[in-house]
Amino acid sequence: MAGTDPLLRIREISLRFAGIIALDRVSFDVERGQICGLIGPNGAGKTTLFNCLSRLYAPDSGAIDFLGQPLLAIPPHRIAALGIGRTFQNLALFRTMTVRQNILVGAHSRSRTGFVSDALRLPVVRAEEAALGAEVDDLLALLDLRAVADQPAEALPFGTKKRIELARALAGKPTLLLLDEPAGGLNHDEVDQLRALILSIRDRLAITVLLVEHHMNLVMKLSDKVVALDFGRKIADGTPDQVRNHPDVISAYLGTAA
Repeated sequence: MAGTDPLLRIREISLRFAGIIALDRVSFDVERGQICGLIGPNGAGKTTLFNCLSRLYAPDSGAIDFLGQPLLAIPPHRIAALGIGRTFQNLALFRTMTVRQNILVGAHSRSRTGFVSDALRLPVVRAEEAALGAEVDDLLALLDLRAVADQPAEALPFGTKKRIELARALAGKPTLLLLDEPAGGLNHDEVDQLRALILSIRDRLAITVLLVEHHMNLVMKLSDKVVALDFGRKIADGTPDQVRNHPDVISAYLGTAA
């Protein structure tokens, strides 16, 4: 599964906010095809690191390489086109748009037509729209959303909205998918379904997944690799069993030595 070179290489990333250390020389790799879980108590720096990967934050020092390219040199608006998709802790759907329309928004980064051709409805525009429409149909099927495809997103249950946001991220055809608290707000059955869905997405679409998640059972069952942060520092990095039994991880979560 893993390639010769890591898909994502994070080296010595540090970031401070008004003197508070958010990330302290964090380093780890994510191999091609891996599902990597990023865990840690609240305030550990997980979402901050995600925001560095999305280029929402600029770290004070360190380097991030994605597909062999220096990610920190890429403008934020080009991140999606580069091959990085993301979901967020708080749902960011267009509430009055239909499920299908929300997913189409995710494909915008791959659009090759410009304003003039769009305005004139040139054949290339119609061809691109047809191709994107077929891809959206495939995602609707993959994420079991066909029955609600033409309903407004705001009228649907929370678990369904989570799948819509995931489908929208996948519409950009990412190589790396960043999932920020995908199990948040889901019930036990929905978490089990989410685990099966993420595995299916990884295997069927050949996507590498990095997820931030507090649901430890999901992370440990789903991940090939787990990275643990605490107070902005990496305290463990390895297989789920290695990280689960690491004394610093036990101390961080339980407040006691192993």
